[in-house]
Amino acid sequence: MSKTLLSLGHGYSASALAKQLVPQGWTIFGTTRSAGSADAIRAEGVHPLQWEKEAIASSLEQASHLLISAGPDEAGDPSINLLGEALPRHAPNLEWAGYLSTTGVYGNHDGAWTDETTPVAPTTRRGELRAEAEAAWAAIPDLPLHIFRLAGIYGPGRGPFSKVKSGTARRIVKDGQVFSRIHVDDIAQVLEASIQSPNPGAIYNVCDDEPAPPQDVIAYAATLLGMPLPPEVRFEEANLPPMARSFYMDNKRTSNTRIKRELGVTLRYPDYRTGLKALCNE
Repeated sequence: MSKTLLSLGHGYSASALAKQLVPQGWTIFGTTRSAGSADAIRAEGVHPLQWEKEAIASSLEQASHLLISAGPDEAGDPSINLLGEALPRHAPNLEWAGYLSTTGVYGNHDGAWTDETTPVAPTTRRGELRAEAEAAWAAIPDLPLHIFRLAGIYGPGRGPFSKVKSGTARRIVKDGQVFSRIHVDDIAQVLEASIQSPNPGAIYNVCDDEPAPPQDVIAYAATLLGMPLPPEVRFEEANLPPMARSFYMDNKRTSNTRIKRELGVTLRYPDYRTGLKALCNE
């Protein structure tokens, strides 16, 4: 049976999933707010769809699968706001729905481990908006929803190499600070594994095996490039802009046991060294 995916907010992670599904014969519709990005979406083998209610509702009627990547803002979740009460009525054939959230919903745990049973307690406004969006999607009746809480995403075109090469990278040091990360290709394989083994109501942390201090990642990237180590700067003296500074408010290690146990996933890039080395070789 042919499968059709509607991708709401077709961006970096959704494109990685499309790269896996299109060769298998899937039909994928990917939404965009920019007419200029339609050609790039089409080049992936995905049908571009303008962010317009009637067009999206029509595609939703055909969809067997739904991926929600569009992030919330102060007005709420944009997909729910656009489709409103029409969403369940226009999705009669859905077998699976996935919402891409963030591990930021767990808030700060001073470096302790968190898993999917950890209570949601965001410490940033960004995390609060994600938690509210998760709840809004979960409240839609009869939606076969799966929530994926993503760690810091990196992959082709997104990583520390450009800053290291340009000489603008710094090793920001905050005592005890660690982040979890995930390569975009591993996000795609987790999503595909869930599609193959749906479990509506499930929540999955999507992260690698090794939460690590950010300065170690920058140092390793410089080593791979054969460049001098970027300067080390204390967090308190770094004068980071508000957005960058907010990332340091949360300090936790995030467990990925569930994606391995329940979905049978073996990460292609289980730590930042494996992932950055592959990117450097590419």
